[in-house]
Order: sequence, then structure tokens, then C-alpha cells
Amino acid sequence: MENGVIEKPSFLKRLWNWIWRNKWWIGILVIILVLFCWWLCPGKSKKKEYITIDITRGDITQSVTATGEIQPVNTINVGSQVSGTIENIFVDYNSHVKKGDILLTIEPSVLQSTVDESLATLDSMKSELKYAQSEYNRNKSLYKDGFISRAEMEKSQTQYEQAQQAVNKAQYAYERAVTNLGYATITSPVDGTVISRKVDKGQTVAASFQTPDLFEIAEDLSKMQIETAVSEADIGMIKDGQPVTFTVDAYPNMVFKGNVQQIRLSPTTVSNVVVYTVVIDVDNSDLKLMPGMTAFVTAVVANTKDAWKTKNSGLLIRSFKNIIDNVSEDITPRTHLAVKRDKDIVFIPYKRGITTPTETQIISDELKAGDKIIVGFTGQTTSNKNEMRRPRM
Repeated sequence: MENGVIEKPSFLKRLWNWIWRNKWWIGILVIILVLFCWWLCPGKSKKKEYITIDITRGDITQSVTATGEIQPVNTINVGSQVSGTIENIFVDYNSHVKKGDILLTIEPSVLQSTVDESLATLDSMKSELKYAQSEYNRNKSLYKDGFISRAEMEKSQTQYEQAQQAVNKAQYAYERAVTNLGYATITSPVDGTVISRKVDKGQTVAASFQTPDLFEIAEDLSKMQIETAVSEADIGMIKDGQPVTFTVDAYPNMVFKGNVQQIRLSPTTVSNVVVYTVVIDVDNSDLKLMPGMTAFVTAVVANTKDAWKTKNSGLLIRSFKNIIDNVSEDITPRTHLAVKRDKDIVFIPYKRGITTPTETQIISDELKAGDKIIVGFTGQTTSNKNEMRRPRM
């Protein structure tokens, strides 16, 4: 203070006083700003952290799977060639029958009447034939002695020949009627087991337009077949005589065996996928398998013990560009694996072996335990991720 005037502190002094009073808050703000600038600093060095997938050793099996229905090798549908009402049924489901055994009979009265009528017609035609023959023989003698004309003799000859033809026609009609009467008794055409009965006693059978099915007989249930549908992508791996295994829901803890019996060349399209029918022969000596069961079939195509393998996702890289620096153009994911070994990155030549839906065999003499396949790095951009591809099967 000078001459009664209070001297104001300078600007710098006031600034210093303000800073001193708020020193803690200012210090915190400075620290935050420094950390923020360090985080955004474009010149800071960042170490790449690679994403890897393990390479392991173990067994790998390539197989083709399919489903199909178990059916007898030979199944016969037994029908009726005549119409009528079913009089008696002598077999039922699961009945064992021999060839010639009576399965059912159709009420024969109508058929018997047809037989009687055709027999009467036949007898009448025979009587007319006998008369025409006598007339013809008499006219031949008269014509020879010159008592009748040639025209009269030829007329009697024609009537005689027509009578012969009428007898033959009546004979055929009679035989057909007798045969139809025999069809009223339905017999088994083979030895086998009745697996389906489609009619009941008293039911009317109409065979006017097509033969109605009465029974379904399996000739031999000790030998069964499975018809499976295999896609065109897998059919090349299936061969005649190839062994297969399958399971059924009825015996979940049992594995059954079979052999490929036939690969049918006729393709079908299911949901826009071309498939081929593969027939598999099955031994059913113990009769555990029943017609209609669903079989889950597995055909082993190839297997390898103690092989190098990795997940299919480990082989999806299309290019090493933007993932690993300074890579020669001769080194591509088709011929080499980028492997992280300890802290180093090495490129190892390889070939693909057996492929399954989840794993692929790696064939290489340079792999070591603990190797990991590099598939990318943390913070990888979308454009780099597009360098991935589907594995080639």
C-alpha cells in the first residue's frame, strides 16, 4: 500500500494463486489428457497378437452316413384274379406258410354256376357236332352216287366244320370257367411269413379293373435289405461289396453289419440334391430286425491312426496378405501353413488328407508338437477377414 492506495496483485500472481488452490483437480485433468493423447498417438507401436488354432495328433475317420428303411429281400403281394365275397381266411399276421398252403377262399357259387353253364353249352355243341358229322358223311355218299349236287355236299361240309369250331370254343369257355373256380381258393406262391393281411372275412373282392392285394408275404426274414439315399457328393466313395455298419432305434446299444450289394444308376432329386439308391444286404439270422425299421447307416471310407489334424476352420485362409508381413509369392495357403512355433513364425509345406465335417488331416514331415496355425490377428479389419474361404473337400 502506498499513499493510501491498495496495490492489486499482478496477473501472474493471481494465476499462480488459482492454480495452487486447484492443484489436485488440475493434476488429475493433466493425467487424463496425457493418457488420452498416448492412446490416440498414431506413432505408437502395437505388437500383433495372432489368432491361432491348435494342431493335434489323433485318429481320424472319413465316413459317409445315410438313413434307409429295412425291408425283406423278396416280398410278394398275393392278390385275386376273380371277384366275390371272402368266405374263409386261414392265416393271419406273422403266420408261417408253405408254398401251396391255402390262405383264403372266395364264395364259389357264382363261379360254380358259370362252370355248370359252360359245361351244358359244351355238351350241346358236341350234340350238334355229332349231327353235322352224320349229315356230312351221308351227303358225301349221295354226292358220290350222283344224287345231290356238289353245292349241297360242300354246304354240309361247312356246317360240320363250324360245329367242330363251336365245340372247341365251348371247350375253352368251360376250361376257363373251371380255372376261375380254382382261383376262388387263394394259395401261397412261396414259403414265407405273412407280414400284412389287407382283407377280412365277408369283404367283397372286386377284380374287374385291377388285381386287389390280399396278403403281403416276406419270403425269408433271415435276409434283409436296406435302401439308402446317398448324395452325389458322396456316391463316388461307395463301392460294391463295401462293409457298412448301422444302428436302429429299437437296439440303441447294438451295432449291426452289412455289405453294399448294389448302387443303382437311376438318380432322383430330393430338395434340389441329386441322390442315388444304395442297396445294403443284411444278415438277420437272429430275426431282431423287423421290416420297416429305420437304419442309420455309416460307411467308413478311410481312417488313419495317430495323424496330424486340425479343425477345418484352421484351413480357411485364402491369402497371407495383410496377416503376415514379407511373405514370398511362392508361399500360399494351398501349399503352406503359417505356423506359430514358440515365438517364431514358420511356413511349412503340407498336403490335405482325410477330411471330416469337423477335422482335416495334415500331411507334413515338418510339424512339431505344440505348433499352432495362424488364421488372423486381433483387431483384424473386415477386408482382411474376407480373405477366408471354405475348405476344399
